[in-house]
Amino acid sequence: MHHTTALLIELGAIILALGLLGRLAGRVGFSPIPLYLLAGLAFGRGGILPLQASGEFVGTGAEIGVILLLLLLGLEYSAAELVTNLKTQYPSGAVDFVLNAAPGAAAALLLGWGPVAAVALGGVTWISSSGVIAKVLGDLGRLGNRETPVVLGILVIEDLAMAVYLPILTALLAGVSLAGGAVTLLISLGTVGSVLYVALRHGRLISRAVSSDNAEMLLLVVLGLTLLVAGIAQQLQVSAAVGAFLVGIALSGEVAEGAATLLTPLRDLFAAVFFVFFGLSTDPADIPPVLLPALLLAVATALTKIATGWYAARRAGIHAKGRWRAGGTLVARGEFSIVIAGLAVGVEPRIGPLATAYVLILVVIGPLTARCTEPLADLLTRRAKPPVPVAPPADAAGRRGPTVTVDA
Repeated sequence: MHHTTALLIELGAIILALGLLGRLAGRVGFSPIPLYLLAGLAFGRGGILPLQASGEFVGTGAEIGVILLLLLLGLEYSAAELVTNLKTQYPSGAVDFVLNAAPGAAAALLLGWGPVAAVALGGVTWISSSGVIAKVLGDLGRLGNRETPVVLGILVIEDLAMAVYLPILTALLAGVSLAGGAVTLLISLGTVGSVLYVALRHGRLISRAVSSDNAEMLLLVVLGLTLLVAGIAQQLQVSAAVGAFLVGIALSGEVAEGAATLLTPLRDLFAAVFFVFFGLSTDPADIPPVLLPALLLAVATALTKIATGWYAARRAGIHAKGRWRAGGTLVARGEFSIVIAGLAVGVEPRIGPLATAYVLILVVIGPLTARCTEPLADLLTRRAKPPVPVAPPADAAGRRGPTVTVDA
């Protein structure tokens, strides 16, 4: 069969399957993300029916999916809101780092993998998945919730921290000199700072230049600008996702609203491709040997992420239900964790399967915790509170009936 013909057949089958899985998930009120991942496992290396022709195309589509997810998130907020959020959320970012990087680093040291692997596995357990969480927030209709800016603040701090962490990790893995690592780090920080400065100072000019009454022209300009900035950011050792997010931040007003409307269907398509590709890149045979340590690490860091979100939302004055929602939403790990593990396999090959199993567990559990943490906390709270005695009101003669108890 001709390569193009096989590519079209495989892509058609993938997209049709995604549509059917999405409809099934919608019928049962469930996030489609776990089903997309399982579909990727079924059609990936070692799966039931491995794909032959469309792997490279799906990989590129997956990168576009993450970029569009972060662009649409950025369009929800202005540059001033981002800076204010970062100023108020940096203590929560520090708590996030301590609580979630420490379990991974400790696990690597206990397994005898050495300090460099500890730095890498600490990064795997630290960084939440912006792509998965962006999709979950949209699926659950929580983009307008009070706790959502807190969640996004944590994610942005993590993504910006990658501009510092990834150059350091790369230097450690390659044995680069201190001076070489410092130059790479300065380039990364300078890139992020420059883009953020332009977004803050000249965001209106950018929006005016991009604006168009023609929907086709607006779509082409915004999408082209986003991919260009994301590619330049990646070349400069900054995450492409951070670049896309900053483009979204730079656009405002009617331009942002129009771009969001036009790009939402495109985002949904490529986001689904991203989750499938995540499953495609995993060989199911590599998972069973590392399943137990990955599961233990996943449980521990799911709890620490919930604690992180609860603490961050509490600092922001969010009510109790919003705190639990924020914590449950942050649980999923994904794209950055896999990137970090891929960098580290040259030093410690066993980190790859462990990180893959770990991420697969949390990327499946993450949408569930986002949905279930709040009602579970309510249930536990009601059970923990003892009944409160309540005296009935007195009648006209001043007599009272027997005291009754009600749940607190």
